[in-house]
Amino acid sequence: MHATAKRLQDHGIPFDCFEASDDVGGTWYYRNPNGMSACYQSLHIDTSKWRLAFEDFPVPADWPDFPHHSQLHQYLRDYTDYFGLREKIEFTTKVENARREADGTWTVTLSNGDERRYDFIAVCNGHHWDPRTPDYPGEFAGELIHSHSYNDPFDPIDMRGKRVIVVGMGNSGLDIASELSQRFLAKRLTVSTRRGIWVLPKYIGGVAGDKSVVPPWIPKKVSLKLMRRFIRKNIGAMSNYGLPEPDHQPFEAHPSASGEFLGRAGAGDMDFKPAISRLDGHTVHFVDGTSIEADVIICATGYHISFPFFDDPALVPDAKNRLPLYKRMFLPGVDNLVYMGLAQPMPTLVNFAEQQSKLLVAYLTGNYGLPDAPAMAATIAADERTYLGRYYDSPRHTIQVEFDPYVRDLKKEIDRGAKRAKATVGRSARSTHEAPVGALR
Repeated sequence: MHATAKRLQDHGIPFDCFEASDDVGGTWYYRNPNGMSACYQSLHIDTSKWRLAFEDFPVPADWPDFPHHSQLHQYLRDYTDYFGLREKIEFTTKVENARREADGTWTVTLSNGDERRYDFIAVCNGHHWDPRTPDYPGEFAGELIHSHSYNDPFDPIDMRGKRVIVVGMGNSGLDIASELSQRFLAKRLTVSTRRGIWVLPKYIGGVAGDKSVVPPWIPKKVSLKLMRRFIRKNIGAMSNYGLPEPDHQPFEAHPSASGEFLGRAGAGDMDFKPAISRLDGHTVHFVDGTSIEADVIICATGYHISFPFFDDPALVPDAKNRLPLYKRMFLPGVDNLVYMGLAQPMPTLVNFAEQQSKLLVAYLTGNYGLPDAPAMAATIAADERTYLGRYYDSPRHTIQVEFDPYVRDLKKEIDRGAKRAKATVGRSARSTHEAPVGALR
């Protein structure tokens, strides 16, 4: 939202911006009163400071390599204030409904009862706020929560002396399991996972791992082979740490990175079980036929991609979290709607939408033209083969992109779109002055 609003402001495009909370920051706003933040007290971002900064707003020089959530939240607040965006945002104002009318314009209904009409809307509500919680057979006599609700080892549940199961081995699962596995906290910490994963280090040779960029002249297959060889040589087999062996190659899943997890596992501070099959009181059964007693289950099982303000099923993902978009932004056939930051880019999401905003303003000012719907569909299919082809099939992987190749392609796409715009006879700058753009958060 921040980068989109700034880019619109820089180009004199009028807009309204709605924020459900009382401040900016989204998921990085700890205890966000809008209830949508997935931030826990000990959270540090897995992207290094070298990769997350906005282009025209450097991060503080004294930041650690991997800043705490409070530092990132303050950075976003400072960005908002420095560029004069705060007065442009309507806080504590939730978008209840966005409906496309017969003439193509949008009617937006707000939580305060207002209705407003827009020529164009930009959706910026993120994808880490609607928890995906498994529906296990049976009844659990303990407490079951999603990691979205986890704040610290004592809130919302005092974990001291408890038998705890953490389900899932994404980044949140690794963080929470590492924290609770300390012997003075959980009595026993078990990690339940459907499949083994590769746990990647945050540092390589004493340097933040994502600071190194593979040169674009190295073929993709070659670079992937070299990265896999490096991981196997320098980290070794996951079974060496007591983890289940992965059934896939490194980088065939969204990376899970931790500087602590493998050490905790290797020290015997946690054990591992496969997927949960059913619940029976305090007894948790697993698909391999084993069972253990547990008091708490924390499901670090990811999120649905949700847009509750849309009633039209064509505007929301399907049951498998799939929403194919042109350049991860445009839905073919709907030329006045854009989804900003709707991707899982490696290594950085923070300034991903900043890059997308360059194409957005080119489009809104008439300096970029979209291809026709069949061409968009063909490009979407090709892009998904490029970005998703190496990942195993999972709702977790439907929006994966690689940041650097994506940005290089985006620059070329802006040039291609400029040529399409010039080739369109009689095309003038896209009008945004009859009604402003709506940026929905």
